[in-house]
Amino acid sequence: MGEDGTVTGTTEGFDAVDIIAAKRDGLRLGSEQIDWVVDAYTRGVVAEEQMAALAMAIYLNGMTAEEIARWTDAMIRSGERLDFSGLSRPTSDKHSTGGVGDKITLPLAPLVAACGVAVPQLSGRGLGHTGGTLDKLESIPGWRASLTNEEMLRQLEDVGAVICAAGSGLAPADKKLYALRDVTATVSCIPLIASSIMSKKIAEGTGSLVLDVKVGSGAFMKELDDARELARTMVRLGTDAGVRTVALLTNMSTPLGLTAGNALEVRESVEVLEGGGPQDVVELTVALAREMVAAAGKDDIDPSDALADGRAMDVWRRMIRAQGGDPDAPLPTAKETHAVLAPADGVLVRLDALAVGVAAWRLGAGRGRKEDPVQAGAGVEIHYKPGAVVRGGEPLLTLHTDTPERFERAIEALEGAYLIAPEGSRPDLPPIVIDRIS
Repeated sequence: MGEDGTVTGTTEGFDAVDIIAAKRDGLRLGSEQIDWVVDAYTRGVVAEEQMAALAMAIYLNGMTAEEIARWTDAMIRSGERLDFSGLSRPTSDKHSTGGVGDKITLPLAPLVAACGVAVPQLSGRGLGHTGGTLDKLESIPGWRASLTNEEMLRQLEDVGAVICAAGSGLAPADKKLYALRDVTATVSCIPLIASSIMSKKIAEGTGSLVLDVKVGSGAFMKELDDARELARTMVRLGTDAGVRTVALLTNMSTPLGLTAGNALEVRESVEVLEGGGPQDVVELTVALAREMVAAAGKDDIDPSDALADGRAMDVWRRMIRAQGGDPDAPLPTAKETHAVLAPADGVLVRLDALAVGVAAWRLGAGRGRKEDPVQAGAGVEIHYKPGAVVRGGEPLLTLHTDTPERFERAIEALEGAYLIAPEGSRPDLPPIVIDRIS
């Protein structure tokens, strides 16, 4: 053992059990140990149960900033790195830590592209109560998520924006570890979340990155202090890797917009691009767009102009067509609906994001396992947001599904999810953007 508390050894002489024991006992792992264990896990030398034990030890004992940086770097080096330096415009990307009704990527990517910035948005699928961007877009007839690197580069040059699945060559260590964390109760661990997100984003090769770190009941980070620590950790990782990185802490105590589901959220995103849509979705889209455009060096451009004059909608249509989709095709709708009625007159003071997300998931909008299919038309339509006056007997929510036997469990998820107070009540509504960290 070294004088500084690290466990030392040669790259030839490491043993997974020794590394697990060191982290179990609260010791700091050395750089060579981290390099070896990430590489050996990717190659299959470190077994799944050994990495599961190490992930739990990290979950319980944490990592120093130096350990997190080295772990992130080792995951980047497990695969390829993309290079966008040949593009004629600067690149900027956004990553959200996930929430309910979070369709922001859909209007945001074409909006930023309309401002002269290329947006290489590598996105994922939903698991559990948080929706996946690719699942939403796949409700558009013909649209495809998988592109080759050459197709992605060509679309970035021609259209300016691409939303697609990350290739298997980017941070393969993270792909394996992500699946393992999901089944070992080690998802909500700041070192592992930060290194997972940032290894993929740095390997992706974007020049600048804006992080949307959600906080509230519908987010992974329920508490503001935890969200702030995660944001600071990720900003530091990005900055140290030469990527201009900024984070916004945003509210996820209530769903974003008026829909949670796949086709439902696409429809709402198109409304935003047409100049309408819910105010909270518009506000957050423009706030993130301003950060992305500024981070790419185009501080003199106001994205709200590109939203108002239709340029963002033009890019959306070209982006969807470039990936085989038909932007004019009718979106799928669910076969069955069920209205959840307001029990009394008053003011809606609370609508819980997690409960709405779980209800949408149970209706078929999400998946419990990675291989499960999703229903394009399933989800929850929200008729009133906190602060609104409601009348007893009016629909608060409409549930959508192709399989009506799912209604019962979705309704169970919504028990206690909303609160109606006497008229004149004023709910304590946090702002959409709570803080900015750079």
